[in-house]
Amino acid sequence: MRVVSGQRSVVGKIVFCFALCVMLFALYSSAQAQQAKKMPRIGAFLPASAAATAQLVEAFREGLQKHGYVAEQNCTLDIRYAEGEVERFADLAAELVRSKVDVIVAGSTPGVIAAKNATSAIPIVMVTTGDPVASGLVASLARPARNVTGLTALGQELAGKRLEVLKEAVPNVTRMAVLSNPTNPDSPLSLKGVDAAARALGVQLRVHEVRDPAEFDKTFEATTRERAGALMVLPDPMFVSQRGRIVALAAKSRLPAMYAHLEYIDAGGLMFYGASLADMWRHAATYVDKILKGAKPADLPVEQPKKFDFIVNLKAAKQIGLTIPPKVLARADRVIR
Repeated sequence: MRVVSGQRSVVGKIVFCFALCVMLFALYSSAQAQQAKKMPRIGAFLPASAAATAQLVEAFREGLQKHGYVAEQNCTLDIRYAEGEVERFADLAAELVRSKVDVIVAGSTPGVIAAKNATSAIPIVMVTTGDPVASGLVASLARPARNVTGLTALGQELAGKRLEVLKEAVPNVTRMAVLSNPTNPDSPLSLKGVDAAARALGVQLRVHEVRDPAEFDKTFEATTRERAGALMVLPDPMFVSQRGRIVALAAKSRLPAMYAHLEYIDAGGLMFYGASLADMWRHAATYVDKILKGAKPADLPVEQPKKFDFIVNLKAAKQIGLTIPPKVLARADRVIR
C-alpha cells in the first residue's frame, strides 16, 4: 500500500506540474497577445523629401509622445516620402495599406486622395489639404461621413490673404505672376482666392502653369518679358521639392515673392504667410490617438488651423533691392535680418 500511495503521489505531482506549465504558458501567450495588441501601426506619407519635411515629422512625433505613443516602444511608425513626385502617391498609399497599418496620415490634397483611393477601410487623417469638401474627401467639415478626417489648411482663403500681404509689402505693384501646377486639385481653388483678391486690389494677374521642373527657366523668362512686379507661388508638392531653384530664379528675376510653405524661407525665400504646418502635424496626432482608441473618422469633425505665421526675410529683400514698409514688418511673426 505504501508503494501505491507513493506512486499516486508522484503521479499527482507530475499532473500538477503539467497543469501549472499549461497555465503559465497560457498566461504568457495571453500577455504576449495583449502586448502585440498594444503596438499599433501608424503609417504616414509626406509629399516632399525627408530633409524638407524633417520639422513636420518631428512635430508629429512630439504630438504622438504627448498622447503616450513612442515609436518602436509602444507603436510602430512607418513614414514614406514622395520626394515631390505626385505620381508616387498612389504607390506609397498602396504600400502602407499592404503593411496593414491601423491609421494613415497623409499630407496635401493629392496625397489624401491617393490614400482614399487605396482604402475605404483604414482610417485616414489628412493634413494641410485645401478644401476637403470641394475635393470630395469629406461630406462636410462637421460630419466627414467617410474614413477621412483631419485638418484643412483653408487653401482658397489663405491664397487670397497671401496676395493681400504681398501687395502691402510691394505697394506699387500692379502686375503679378502666379506659378500654378494645373495637375494639383487644389490649384483651381487657390486661383479663385487669388483672383478675387487681385480684382479687389486692382492687380493684374498672369498665371503660369508649370507641370514639370524643366519648365521653370522659360516660365521665369516669360515673367521678365511681361514685366511682372511680384510673384505668387501656389501650394504644390513639386514646387516645394524645387524650392531652392524657384527661390534662386525669383532672386535672379528680382521678383518679390510670396510662398505658401515655410520651407521656401529656409531656402532663402522672401516671404511666407500661412497656417503653421508644424502645428497642424503636431495636432494630427490627436486624431490618431482618438482613432486608435476606437473613434470613427466619420464622427470626428475636420478642424481648421488656429495658428498662422508671417515671416519676412530681409536678406532676400536686400538681394533684390526691395524695401519692406515698416508697418508690414511690424506685423511679422519673425523677421530674418
